Amino acid sequence: MITAIIPTLNEENFISEAIRTVSFADEIMVIDSFSSDKTVEIARDLGVNTIRRKFDDFSNQKNFAIRQASHEWILVIDADERVSDQLADEIVRSVENPGDKVAYFLYRNFYFKDKRVRYGGWQTDKAIRLFKKGSGRYNGKLVHETIDTDGPVGFLKNRLDHYSYRSDEQYSKKLEMYARLQAEELFRKNQKSRFWLLMAKPAFRFFVHYIIRMGILDGKAGYELARAHALGVWKRYRYLGERYAQSKDADVYMKPKL
Repeated sequence: MITAIIPTLNEENFISEAIRTVSFADEIMVIDSFSSDKTVEIARDLGVNTIRRKFDDFSNQKNFAIRQASHEWILVIDADERVSDQLADEIVRSVENPGDKVAYFLYRNFYFKDKRVRYGGWQTDKAIRLFKKGSGRYNGKLVHETIDTDGPVGFLKNRLDHYSYRSDEQYSKKLEMYARLQAEELFRKNQKSRFWLLMAKPAFRFFVHYIIRMGILDGKAGYELARAHALGVWKRYRYLGERYAQSKDADVYMKPKL
């Protein structure tokens, strides 16, 4: 009835717990981007169907895994996410009696160094993570990909626990990867990097997270998260500028000499 899919890259410290929390699924599949640690070994030792595929973008990686799934319903979680017993029960009940629903939004609890963050926009964080195999597909975005569905979408009451922030170094690397992918996405859309964007966009992002979405109420955690995401936006437009510079250099290199 349910195939649980877990995309991974070097998740040896988290994958076993992620697998345990989706043990209610009829099939568990790890789609791995050629981890250099023991992620694949751990998953296989736990009897999980493990597929390796070279990473190009998040949408393609997940859509590939979906095509390999054996069951009608797909549940996608990241290795740093956890399904509580209450959420597991609700998922099973929902797919047994979905009515006209072809997918469900899951709200997420965000944890900063094992402490739950309640503001800064995280209080409304949600994504479609449960859907029918033939009715949902990731939309092709390189990062922050979403599911496109062809029918009504419901909402589950219980939340998915998200332990995205493990350390300053880990989270910085994650935002760095997102910034590069988002820059590439903007480049493909022919959006330019302007000086005022490089200055204004990060400041606005900080203001939104910290003030408008009340991250200030989370204390130090709220400030650090707002600052980290503002820096991520700054890097995005910096990398976009570098991408255009690389493109111009390539054009010059490719022009024949007269």
